[in-house]
Amino acid sequence: MIISSLLLIICILVGVAFLTLLERKVLGYIQIRKGPNKVGLSGIPQPFCDAIKLFTKEQVYPIMSNYLSYYISPIIALFLSLLIWMIYPYMTNMYSFNLGLLFFLCCTSMGVYTVMASGWSSNSNYAMLGGLRAVAQTISYEVSMALLLMSFIIMVGSFNLYDFELYQKNIWFMFLSMPLMFMWLSTSLAETNRTPFDFAEGESELVSGFNVEYSSAGFALIFLAEYASILFMSMLFSVLFLGSNLFSILFFFKLVFISFMFIWVRGTLPRYRYDKLMYLCWKSYLPVSLNYLIFFIGMKIYFYSMM
Repeated sequence: MIISSLLLIICILVGVAFLTLLERKVLGYIQIRKGPNKVGLSGIPQPFCDAIKLFTKEQVYPIMSNYLSYYISPIIALFLSLLIWMIYPYMTNMYSFNLGLLFFLCCTSMGVYTVMASGWSSNSNYAMLGGLRAVAQTISYEVSMALLLMSFIIMVGSFNLYDFELYQKNIWFMFLSMPLMFMWLSTSLAETNRTPFDFAEGESELVSGFNVEYSSAGFALIFLAEYASILFMSMLFSVLFLGSNLFSILFFFKLVFISFMFIWVRGTLPRYRYDKLMYLCWKSYLPVSLNYLIFFIGMKIYFYSMM
């Protein structure tokens, strides 16, 4: 079990490294320029050079910062984003997660505290503003995300990801609930603080948001946590809507395509306005996801009464 977990974590970290390379290459071609191409064959070892550079730089601590929480919050952020991956439904001797999606919601809720702690403990106005924005945004979108998940949990009748795969043998949930799929995609973007919802890192007005005071290893850990979350959200999207066999190569192609969509959106769309973001969540997504939830409950009750 421990060896399986370690292998999974190593694979995720390597995946994160090459996701950063993919992002830089794709953004380069979107902006009609080359991506990183100096290190090795067409820039392929670039992520490892970045990692060496970041982890060997001098760590700087702001003299007014709250040292302990400033130091620990990036570590906890990465730990939580790797911990969520434990719900991945291995067929080997892995943890039995019958309540996998509940565990996912718990871990994502905990992730808010790391952003808040890193923003507050830096003792910088810009970092504090970035942290507050991120917390408000993440908490808001978690509500609609939980309701969207509840719809599928009620339909499938299980919290286990493996059951979602079994239920989609004949037809994918993508075809049954297209609006929910698009809502889930934009909610995933908001949850992972990605463009067009990257208000926590609003460079134009907040310098770099909650991580403005971080350098070297601290910054690298925040960066790794964000990209591990992106990969996880891509995996969850594939399982929920593009239901394929988790051990087929096709599943990983789908996962990479969803990750590519995160990058594509970043290269295409401008940043949203903050009040519009909140309006979208509370006035649009929340009512629609609630209606879908009531609809699925009604359907379930109707079929049980027919039986």
